[in-house]
Order: sequence, then C-alpha cells, then structure tokens
Amino acid sequence: MAQPEIVSREQWQTARDALLVKEKEATRALDALAAQRRRLPMVRMPSYAFSGPGGEVDLRDLFEGRSQLVVYQFMDNGTDDVCSGCASFTDNVGRLEHLHARGVSYAVVSNMPLRQLLSVRGRMEWTVPVYSSRGTTFSTDIGAGGGFALAAFVSDGVDVFQTYVTSGRGVDRLRFDFNILDLTAYGRQETWEDSPLGWPQTEPYSWWRLHDEY
Repeated sequence: MAQPEIVSREQWQTARDALLVKEKEATRALDALAAQRRRLPMVRMPSYAFSGPGGEVDLRDLFEGRSQLVVYQFMDNGTDDVCSGCASFTDNVGRLEHLHARGVSYAVVSNMPLRQLLSVRGRMEWTVPVYSSRGTTFSTDIGAGGGFALAAFVSDGVDVFQTYVTSGRGVDRLRFDFNILDLTAYGRQETWEDSPLGWPQTEPYSWWRLHDEY
C-alpha cells in the first residue's frame, strides 16, 4: 500500500506549518459563515401531529421547554431497509447535556412508522429522542423532501420558527468519524477525494454499514 513520503522532522514541520496557515484561513472563513448564519431571517412553522413514545406531540413539544431545537430528519427507506448514512450520523451524536446548557434541544424525526423507528433506536442503542412525522408534510416543509436534513428552530413559547437547514455535505461535515478520518493520511478513502496515486479508495457509500454489521 502506498504511503506518504518519509522526511526529516524539520522538513515535516515546515510542511505542517504551511498547511496550518491554510487551516487557520479555513477556520476564519467558517467563523464568518457562522456569523452570517446567525443573521438569517426565519419562517413561521405550522402545527404538526408527530407520534412519540408517549403519544401524539406537536413540534413545540420537541423543544422540551427550551428555546431552540435542532432536528435531524432521518430518511425513510421503507420497512425492509434502514438508511446507513442516517444511522451512522445518529451514531455520532454525543451527550445532549452540552446542548441543553445553551437552551438547545435535539431530536431525530423520521417518516418511518413510530414502531419501526423505535425498533431501530433500540437496536442501535441510541438515547436521543425520536419522533415519527409520518403522514405530515414536515420533511418537505423544512427542505428535506424525501431525503435527510439537519434543521434548526427557535420558539417564543407559542410559535415555532425555522432558522436554518442543511443537507448533503453540509450534514456529513458535522460527523465525528468523518472529521477524524479527514485528519488521517488516507482520509475517508473514497474515490471523490483528491488523494495521491495509490491511496486506498472505494466508491462513496459502498463501505457504509449499520454499526452492528461491520
């Protein structure tokens, strides 16, 4: 298997310092994007009847008394399939107390029937709150359509407003495993990446599994 060039510590440090300049530029660019994101307008959301473990709930209930909410819209691939990408993203969600400390709640919502969603949650040993949006237009309304998305909301205690949504690469860049892989010599090892000749690579998605299937 091909490997990076072997150099002296001094040569390595010179190359690392040059990359650090670009990394800092990227960090400042992300800070500027976050500042612009905080200045986006918002749109009022209608009411929805979600199914939760305790019965029917409204979007406001997902806030759990907090002023902000982030929702991951989990794809519904039918009764015989679970989206491995959505599952791996949810695997990467850590403890929620740190979000709660800033008044932010988090929930997974899916068009899957609640029974199926709870079964997947139990199998994957997730502790995040889950709700079924089946029979509602929530997924389409927030911009996920039939796919996946990560959306943010605020509430004044009466109305709920959407402030942000992202999908595709905008979601996967938030994954712990992808961010760690991006720091390694071989990266995510997918064919879309710009890697040196001879680096191990497979087609995107082809290696993804539910975590108990590897």
